[in-house]
Amino acid sequence: MTATPSAPRLAVKILDERVRDHLPHYATAGSAGMDLRALLDAPLTLEPGDCELVRTGLAVHIADPALAGMILPRSGLGHKHGIVLGNLVGLIDSDYQGELMISVWNRGQTSFVLEPFERLAQYVLVPVVQAELEIVDDFDAGLANDSQVGTGQRGTGGFGSSGRH
Repeated sequence: MTATPSAPRLAVKILDERVRDHLPHYATAGSAGMDLRALLDAPLTLEPGDCELVRTGLAVHIADPALAGMILPRSGLGHKHGIVLGNLVGLIDSDYQGELMISVWNRGQTSFVLEPFERLAQYVLVPVVQAELEIVDDFDAGLANDSQVGTGQRGTGGFGSSGRH
């Protein structure tokens, strides 16, 4: 894949030569994520409830603190087979330089066999904004949208307090 001039460049280290023919790439021009593949020596059977850490054989260094990587599940594996990420979403900080690992969890009802180099997750690059905390005694009531609750105190009713629909 050729990067456009405005596309960020990521340093990628190949940690296992077997992945050289299976590098992440965007499947289409509209793809948001690059597929990550399972670096396995043999098929891995995941029984219902099993959670395993699977290697990718790659290390990605983002370097730019305004960016982060996210490892997301593949929707087809999750919906059809119950195969999702054990941590639900993996967040990769810009200064992380270790191997990308995928925590894979079978939340389904049947066993699933993960094959070597099978597409297992997606890697998405996202912008990051780091905030500065300001300690206050109270929030400015004019900044909150009070109309959904009617009390002028958003957050006082707990989870789901603004209704279901």
